[in-house]
Amino acid sequence: MTACRHCGQSDRIISPRLGYCAACIRAHFDQVWPEIEAYHHESRQAFGLPLRPPRDPEGKTCTLCFHACQISEGSYGYCGVRRVSGGKILGGNPTGANVSYYYDPLPTNCVADWFCPGGTGRGYPKYAYTPGPERGYLNLAVFYQACNFNCLFCQNWTFKRQTFGRDRLSAADLAAAAHRRTACICYFGGDPTPQLPHALATSRLALAQAEKAGRILRICWETNGAMQEQWLKPLVDSSLENGGIIKFDLKAFSEEIHLALCGVSNSQTLKNFAKLAARFGERPEVPLLTASTLMVPGYVDLEEIHGLARFIAALNPEIPYSLLAFYPQFYLTDLPVTSRSFAMAARQVALEAGIRQVNIGNVHLLH
Repeated sequence: MTACRHCGQSDRIISPRLGYCAACIRAHFDQVWPEIEAYHHESRQAFGLPLRPPRDPEGKTCTLCFHACQISEGSYGYCGVRRVSGGKILGGNPTGANVSYYYDPLPTNCVADWFCPGGTGRGYPKYAYTPGPERGYLNLAVFYQACNFNCLFCQNWTFKRQTFGRDRLSAADLAAAAHRRTACICYFGGDPTPQLPHALATSRLALAQAEKAGRILRICWETNGAMQEQWLKPLVDSSLENGGIIKFDLKAFSEEIHLALCGVSNSQTLKNFAKLAARFGERPEVPLLTASTLMVPGYVDLEEIHGLARFIAALNPEIPYSLLAFYPQFYLTDLPVTSRSFAMAARQVALEAGIRQVNIGNVHLLH
């Protein structure tokens, strides 16, 4: 067992690379953060990404996410996709985004598949083609190859190799890919936030095509939720009327653990989640909002799960919550897979906190 470099305890799961236990990160953050931050910098340098959000007072200010990067001419924002050229901010606009897509047969392995129209037929016939799982239909899975977080456990980290790639597709080209067997579009990544204008433009075009053809088309989002507040309304508007679901990945409750694991604060994410929760009741047939949390052993512990669950339940106990099993990836390959006993305990903690619908995802990974 690895001993924590601060308290010396070794009776808990500790990443040798992070070096500190969750308790010390929460209680002695200022003392342990410099070494953890250096590890984040190492993980970003490997891909040529900016170490911190740029703050050039003469630069152009990006208004997409909470970083509000001030980007100088010829440079990039923290996400690595927003850049300034000729005095303009480029990257992720309707004319082109660093994005790829594929068709995923329904029902698919989505964090909302246990209650969504595609996985269950919920909302049929208004929001679903069939009263049960939409077999024979497709999800257009849209992967945005940039992110405004720096999660050391990222399960899709290979996108970082393409973050500085060219803008591949216009919104019109991507919308055209939503053909007649496409029942839903899901934006994920990476994260859609750094390229939101492209995703929203794609949604408008694809929905117009579907309406003209008399087809169902749901717009869904998987996001860290750290966009600036003015983007929340267009986000909701893109999904509310068509049965789409907005899925927030709540990675930790305490800001200290969130900073240690993701390199950034979770304050904007929690604030935005609370604002969207206020609109949860506008579409009772299909939940508009859901949350998920990856159970990172030793760090997203029962204290973190309890904090998140109380936060969600206080907003609305009907918001569905998924607890996802962790598999070692990226810069936290030194941690084990989530144990079955922990997953069961975490679910019980979430239920006791007041959430009425709690699901365990990635069950096949539990040991």
